[in-house]
Amino acid sequence: MTTFEAVLLGIVQGVFMFVPVSSTSHLALTQHWLIRRGSELPAPESAEMILFDLVVHVGTLVSIALVLRHSIWGYCRGVVSELRQSAAERRAPLRERLYLRLTLWGLLAVFVTGTVGLALKDQFERVFAHPLAMAVTLTLTGALLWWTDTFTRLPRGLKQLTPVVAIVVGLAQAFALIPGLSRSGMTIAFGLITGLKRRWAAEFSLFIAFPTIIAATGVQALGVLRDGAEVSITLWPLAVGFVVAAAVGTAALTLVLRLLYSARFRYFSYYVWLLAAAVVIWHFIGTVPVPH
Repeated sequence: MTTFEAVLLGIVQGVFMFVPVSSTSHLALTQHWLIRRGSELPAPESAEMILFDLVVHVGTLVSIALVLRHSIWGYCRGVVSELRQSAAERRAPLRERLYLRLTLWGLLAVFVTGTVGLALKDQFERVFAHPLAMAVTLTLTGALLWWTDTFTRLPRGLKQLTPVVAIVVGLAQAFALIPGLSRSGMTIAFGLITGLKRRWAAEFSLFIAFPTIIAATGVQALGVLRDGAEVSITLWPLAVGFVVAAAVGTAALTLVLRLLYSARFRYFSYYVWLLAAAVVIWHFIGTVPVPH
């Protein structure tokens, strides 16, 4: 992998991890595009590219930590404080422990995602082989983003976050494993459906991204180790991809949150619909780089 390829793929991951237009489809299509242009890049399904994808995903976790550092720090302090209170007041009800409840509901959402995602993983990945199916899911993503701008805000805040909300958002995150469906778009939209305010729908979506991405990358890493495949990508492109994904992801997440709070997600709808149309056109003229 060259430095240029590492930078390009880091940019793609950093942008589309948070811009709600499906990072999975963009990253896979970019890799196949490079290969078709004569690059010696390993195949997207190879151990080398799996490792690279893991590294750039961790880079985008750095982006979340930087942009939401105040919220994350407040959450951590709240958890520690409530654990101390629980130790001193063992009979205190859980409903009075906001941060501990958020932790439980976040873990519940991740559990739902993992259960459904692992059960349907093979079926979801089949979409990669069908450009027209990916065009359909991209079109649905665009419609979902447009709808979020018209959704009336409801008064549900973090204190009203319930197990039902966590399950709904967890299911949305699981189905976002389908290429063409955006993780951020799906989880935020379904958070809004349950009545969460825009800010809390976004922050809960990003909050559960940490354990979800860590768990997913761990599963993939175990698969690479189990297969015993040789990894040929050197540390330099891994480091470049990590840094670029973290830097670009920070800027992209800041922009996305501003557009979400001002109800301007529909701007991304136009792009997604154009991409869906391009996939259909390329499919029929036989030049679309289809992931396998």
